[in-house]
Amino acid sequence: MTVDLRVPTRPDVAPIQRRTLRLLIATQIIGGIGVAIGISVGALLAARVAGVAVAGLAQSCGVVGAALLAVPVTRIMNGHGRRPGLVVAYLVGAVGAALVVLATVTGGVPLLFLGMLLFGGGTAANLQARYTAVDLAEPARRGRQLSLVVWATTIGSVAAPNFAALADGVTRGWGLPSLAGPFAFSAVAFGLAAIVLLLLLRPDPLLTARRLAAAEAGTRPAADGGTPLVADAGTSPVADAGTSPVAGAAPAATKTTPVARGAGMWAAWRVVRGRPAARLGIAAVAVGHLVMVAVMAMTPVRLGESHSDADVLRVVGIVLSVHIAGMYALSPVVGWLTDRLGRRAVILGGVGMLLAACAVAGTAGHHTPRLSIGLALLGLGWSATMVAGSTLLSEAVPAGVRPSVQGLSDLTMGLAGAGAAAASGFVMRVVGYPTLTLLAAIAVLPLLALALRRVPSTASVEEE
Repeated sequence: MTVDLRVPTRPDVAPIQRRTLRLLIATQIIGGIGVAIGISVGALLAARVAGVAVAGLAQSCGVVGAALLAVPVTRIMNGHGRRPGLVVAYLVGAVGAALVVLATVTGGVPLLFLGMLLFGGGTAANLQARYTAVDLAEPARRGRQLSLVVWATTIGSVAAPNFAALADGVTRGWGLPSLAGPFAFSAVAFGLAAIVLLLLLRPDPLLTARRLAAAEAGTRPAADGGTPLVADAGTSPVADAGTSPVAGAAPAATKTTPVARGAGMWAAWRVVRGRPAARLGIAAVAVGHLVMVAVMAMTPVRLGESHSDADVLRVVGIVLSVHIAGMYALSPVVGWLTDRLGRRAVILGGVGMLLAACAVAGTAGHHTPRLSIGLALLGLGWSATMVAGSTLLSEAVPAGVRPSVQGLSDLTMGLAGAGAAAASGFVMRVVGYPTLTLLAAIAVLPLLALALRRVPSTASVEEE
């Protein structure tokens, strides 16, 4: 697959953006390895240290940790730029992985839970990297460039579980207990990603975008390169149309809006609340993730009802591989469609695929090939809502508060996924898998209504 990294933008920005994209793709692969190699044995290790009863809870700590860590990480980004925020997130993930190794050695259950919580820093960094890709992107290429970073995660995520056994064998030779090795390698991977970003992510894309926005608005950036007075263009058809502004359209009134350094979640919510495009972006990301997690989490249990213990792991591996391919493999195509057809159109397409996935999986019974098709559609629906929703959100808010709004989105997404994972097991036990997919489909309907709602074309901010 040929990846087009050409960036048709101003001469001074184009080299920065190309270099940023290449660096993000490289670190996403490294970070994806760190996340996936640990997660691949996380449940087994937790069951060995803390017992089977709380193994799932230990895994959930990583999800919740990624969601909660989005808050301080985005505050750092808002005040100091993308580079320190991503570096801190990866370092927190490395510390978490090291604590999990220590918990394995000592048998400390509280230490294990703390380690898994901090391990979520690696996931938080991987998620925030997709937003870094659009800070300096041209409007007509934002979807594609964001999707390339999402796609790069696939390489590390798919390859890493296959190295878990090798990592475990190597570290056992160092005297570490069984299953500790993958987390030791996670710590190394996160640390390497942090070092690469610290040394090479210069100039910072967010701070550069803010300086350009301030210069174009006739304002002056802060002396330290931090938060300037941000030009809030207030209106632009770009976010909704997905292409360059309509020729002949009247320019929006421009005002200068001061944004406080390190603006928090409440400031982010105030911005989102007043912008329909931003609300749709956050809703698309959160609802798509909720539905995906709810159905995907219980699919192995569903397969276990019709396959023997000798076959179930092999079948689960195949079905989930098809699902992961749907999530990531076609994300560059989804990004291209996002730019070509528009953000809202792709979100609606994602909603359609999520509904189709619930219908196919819910009526598949114990027919594994049909269930695989349902999970592939589920992955595609997630990809569409994630890429198009993230792109729409990023361009719908001023640069000065953008990291906080993106952090709010990742926090909402993470908590929605954690809640769906927790609730799905109860629903599965009480009313079964078909009803679970029906409830997941019902959860999509508010997003459908929001996406179909007609709003003025002047619903977003265009600063670059």
